[in-house]
Amino acid sequence: MNESSDSQEPLYQQVKRDLVAAISRGEYVQDEPFISQREVCERFGVSTTTAVRALNELVTEGYLVRRRGRGTFVADRPVPAESARERSIAYIMHGHGPHNSDVIDGIESVCAELGYRMFLSNTKGSPAAQEKALRQALDTQASGVALYSVDAHHDSPALAELRRRRVPLVMVDRYHPESPTDAVLFDNFAIGYRLTEYLVGQGHRRITALWDATDCTSVQERLTGHVQSLREHGLPVSPELTALKTYLRLPEDRRREMLAGLLDRREPPTVLLCANGFVLAHAASDLTAMGVEVPGQVELAGMDDAGPFDLLPLTVAAARLPSREMGERAMRLLAERIDHPETASEVEHVVLPIEIRTRESAAAYLRVVSAQTA
Repeated sequence: MNESSDSQEPLYQQVKRDLVAAISRGEYVQDEPFISQREVCERFGVSTTTAVRALNELVTEGYLVRRRGRGTFVADRPVPAESARERSIAYIMHGHGPHNSDVIDGIESVCAELGYRMFLSNTKGSPAAQEKALRQALDTQASGVALYSVDAHHDSPALAELRRRRVPLVMVDRYHPESPTDAVLFDNFAIGYRLTEYLVGQGHRRITALWDATDCTSVQERLTGHVQSLREHGLPVSPELTALKTYLRLPEDRRREMLAGLLDRREPPTVLLCANGFVLAHAASDLTAMGVEVPGQVELAGMDDAGPFDLLPLTVAAARLPSREMGERAMRLLAERIDHPETASEVEHVVLPIEIRTRESAAAYLRVVSAQTA
């Protein structure tokens, strides 16, 4: 073994595996010091960094114990490698807010029930950070991964390596169409369809959709439901109103320029259908700065409540997502795949029903007005 090894497995993992096997064979006993860092380097032909990481992780996983002033020894009851590996999962997500917190709560509750440890990584929407988190899950030998992916299915060597090693993977909220993978999803088609149906029933004929991410299955399915409802009601599908282009990710001046252009049309939209709570919060702020009254000059509606606050007081209608249930179902599906790997080829998509809440069900609603008109 050396630092230029061709194996796909990280060197420190190879060192760990060989040392665990030596412990199992009785080559090291509890009352004698364990192999030193320098001896690891010499025996396996690896760097100091590799040796230190291998030894540190063996301590963390319970194979070794450090005694102050005496050195490192084999633990009294070493934990079998497979047992340690099977008790941890990685949840890799992005973003923040109540929706994400509820998903985490759902995963954590099932982990506690089933005896798993959860390692959480927030990629904050960065493909590079997601790749790093996936690689860390591989390096720590997580038994399974739950992934709330960034927008697009970018080229990911780490995901390919997960599949090669047959590490169970459950997607959360969205999936990669080109890669058959277990997933727990909301009924996103119903979100777009039912909200549009309600808005049309309230007399709205000109509905503009405002988006955040555009290159993910959840958004594309919401757009499909929205367009289907428009067509069933005989309303035109206008590229200016229904185009799948981002609003939230534009600079502030570009966002307001976009809204001004919509509201200055000869027949302006009467409602803005916002992709999520963060889009809605920014739209409300931008409209306020522009001196536009909500409701009054235009209404707001929300496709989900993944935002910084409860949407309903600001909206004519909003979809409510069973976020905690999503986390619970994702973890149970992941545990099932870990316990029964023979079922891995039977890809399952769990689709959770959503609820549409309307202004009539709220105890009160808010008006958004600019300081000049207040």
